[in-house]
Amino acid sequence: MIKAKALGEQTVNKVFQRLMPFLGLLYIVSFLDRVNVGYAALSMNKALGFSNAVYGLGAGIFFIGYFIMEIPGNLIMAKVGARLWIARILITWGIISGLTAWVSTPTEFYMVRFFLGVAEASFFPGIIYYLSTWFRLKDVAKAVALFMMSLPICNIVAAPLSTYLLGTIWLGWAGWQWLFILEALPAIVLGFITPFYLTNKPSDAKWLTGEERSWLVNTLASELAAKIQRKKYSVLQAFADRDVIILSTIYFTWVCGFYGITMFLPILVKALSTAISIQMVGFLVMIPYIFGFFAMYFIGRHSDKTGERRWHTILGMVTTATGLAGSVLLADISVFVSMAFFTLAVMGVYGSFGPFWAIPASFLSASAAAGAIAMINSIGNLGGFVGPYVMGFIRDATGSFTGGIIFLAACLLTAAVLLMTLRKVGKENRD
Repeated sequence: MIKAKALGEQTVNKVFQRLMPFLGLLYIVSFLDRVNVGYAALSMNKALGFSNAVYGLGAGIFFIGYFIMEIPGNLIMAKVGARLWIARILITWGIISGLTAWVSTPTEFYMVRFFLGVAEASFFPGIIYYLSTWFRLKDVAKAVALFMMSLPICNIVAAPLSTYLLGTIWLGWAGWQWLFILEALPAIVLGFITPFYLTNKPSDAKWLTGEERSWLVNTLASELAAKIQRKKYSVLQAFADRDVIILSTIYFTWVCGFYGITMFLPILVKALSTAISIQMVGFLVMIPYIFGFFAMYFIGRHSDKTGERRWHTILGMVTTATGLAGSVLLADISVFVSMAFFTLAVMGVYGSFGPFWAIPASFLSASAAAGAIAMINSIGNLGGFVGPYVMGFIRDATGSFTGGIIFLAACLLTAAVLLMTLRKVGKENRD
């Protein structure tokens, strides 16, 4: 028994060490090419004459293309395997992201953002599904949290790097153009590396010993048989499942808040004081994401330790809403106070990712997981269109970001309330 336990720990650790650093790197590059427009906007908007509404629509229209290809892309990945499909995603989104450097009109901006969404669609849910085929249920939240800790790391690195690039002019091209060009290259390079590094499924893992491979395959098969949905659970049944539909709605309202913050945080920080330079914005924006990094780790770890998912997620959503409300109600006190509330908001929204994405895997069978996770993510990510667009629209209509921030806080509170209505989410057995 002791030997079996030691073998299990050894195998799980080896899988973590093999997969998580590489997948995390891919997600850093993915998120960088998705949100670097928020940093580029600090000078791109003025150079091209874009209003906040134009910028908000362009930033958000990414998710329309993302929505259209999300479910088909994830189902294709489940059939052809992660190696080739993720490689295709990386190369195509890298090329399209680089093309953003040459947009000159709102229409061109909208088009390149739309097709960037099409190219990147199914990457995130594909990885979530991929992780569910490699890790036990009790390790899922930690694995997802480690994967998604790449998001704050991305912004910790991207904030000073992107604002630095904004101040450069090479070969007659502006800094915001170089930002898109240089930050697109890693995706293309990693796209060619991915097929040689990733393994489609545990039974193909030559980097595990035969004993480790057998333990992992048998353990995952046993867990699959013991899931709540013991009957054959098809993709169509998953789409019609009450809790899957509620999870999709929760993720929609949550993502409204998440991308409303992410896409506008550099602009919000710059608006705090005229004394804040573009380069200083980069260093100030790092602060919330540093705290968000640690929040993701400790909340995901505690969720796995206790087996509790619902209230860990709700706490993060309420914390984010509180931070957003505080940044509005107490904004006049000082820049320090505003940054403290922005930091609280980022900690909450990032900290709840791991527990949330452990919820679908706890009751969906493998035959339904790929499609259902893609459905939750694709419908939810339409919130990525709504959040930034509403922020930009309200800013142009009222001359203030206050109404937009209150809208984002309301979205997060709505998500928290909806999460209380789920029926299949309980405390997992830690024995």
